[in-house]
Amino acid sequence: MSTRDSYPAGVPCWVETLQADTRAAAAFYEGLMGWRFVGSDDPDEEHDWTYLVARLDGADVAGLGALPDGVAPSWVTHVRVERVEDAVERVRAAGGTVLDGPVDASPAGRFAVLADPLGAAFCAWEADIRDGAERINEPGAWAMSALQTPDPERAAAFYGAVFGWEAEPWGPVHLLRLPGYVGGTDEQPVPRDVVAVMAPAESAGGAGWAVDFWVSDVDAAVARAAELGGRALVGVHDRPPFRSAVLADPEGAAFSVSQPPA
Repeated sequence: MSTRDSYPAGVPCWVETLQADTRAAAAFYEGLMGWRFVGSDDPDEEHDWTYLVARLDGADVAGLGALPDGVAPSWVTHVRVERVEDAVERVRAAGGTVLDGPVDASPAGRFAVLADPLGAAFCAWEADIRDGAERINEPGAWAMSALQTPDPERAAAFYGAVFGWEAEPWGPVHLLRLPGYVGGTDEQPVPRDVVAVMAPAESAGGAGWAVDFWVSDVDAAVARAAELGGRALVGVHDRPPFRSAVLADPEGAAFSVSQPPA
């Protein structure tokens, strides 16, 4: 388990899902992950169901927002930046696209919705009172985001220009490293400056950021997701050192769950 109270610029810091029916989505993820959803600003206020924060044992771990028109349900990764306008300029200069923003999400922070040259969408997050996920790398919490792209070389150049990441081959994937960053734990199998993973996708239409959550029992999580109206996109499989599966929630937003080694 890792507790976090801050994220340096260039580090993925938050994940959220956008859903047409936030009430139904909250029920699904509470039943699957053990989360409790609260109002985005004041946990004691009644939900307005526009934006909720998922908590695990009282710590913020993910977000749930109302789906904008014309957007498919999905999970979105946010990367911490010092100033969102500067990130927007870097994205444009590197050949990416600004899909929305900058947007004021006071008092939590400010963000922009962006896309890399292959179409993978993500957010740049300028923090105010919410730096990011307060607990990671434990059952019920976010562990890692992975970029799937048909052109790893072009993607590596883009994210290097925008966030300073360096891509390093590691088996069939690339590790995305931020020099000088120290995260994770001494025991992890990859260097502690790794901030994300990049994997090849078969087509340009497959470009996107995927999110992975840890669970204590992946087989039980797959069965529970089906009971709650979700489904398995990729069944349980061994991906050493993890046992994993890819799921879709009732609205179709995909995510993966992984069982860490004992």
